[in-house]
Amino acid sequence: MHDTSPPPSDWVRRWCGDLPPGQALDLACGQGRHLRWLARQGWRVTGVDRDAQALAGLQGLGEMLHADIENGPWPLDGRRFDLVVVTNYLWRPLLQHIIDAVAPGGRLVYETFAIGNERHGRPARPDFLLQPGELLQACRDLQVLGYESGQLRSPERVVQRIAAQRDDAVHPLPLWAVAPGG
Repeated sequence: MHDTSPPPSDWVRRWCGDLPPGQALDLACGQGRHLRWLARQGWRVTGVDRDAQALAGLQGLGEMLHADIENGPWPLDGRRFDLVVVTNYLWRPLLQHIIDAVAPGGRLVYETFAIGNERHGRPARPDFLLQPGELLQACRDLQVLGYESGQLRSPERVVQRIAAQRDDAVHPLPLWAVAPGG
């Protein structure tokens, strides 16, 4: 079967491409564009989504968990991953669960919409748009490797994105050292 999924996000490729394969979680994985790419890189993948039909198209790729993570229990209690990927998804009550799912030495790669995106379409509700610096604040206990906030082209959108690592032996960088003026 030919893979017709869109290519992975440039941010995901940038911050995952240098990692040795291990266990990866793609939260709210949808059609699996990042899961497919990670699996091709040798990662053992776990995908979580509430869309059973989307997950059905990913069978055989790895572990697929059908779960409504906004209205049901967190399906990954106690599990940690070498890589946690989240794109185009925000549900604030889950931010701590997401960060807790990063294993020691593991990496979080997160990219989603921010305030200002309402000028370009959906999502437009503030519930689904990050406030300035919100992703940095949520990742304050991780070591930030990269952070960007602003408008992107093609398609036109406003995002925040972060790559952060859990390294319990290293203290996280202060925010001013990561994103001056941001």
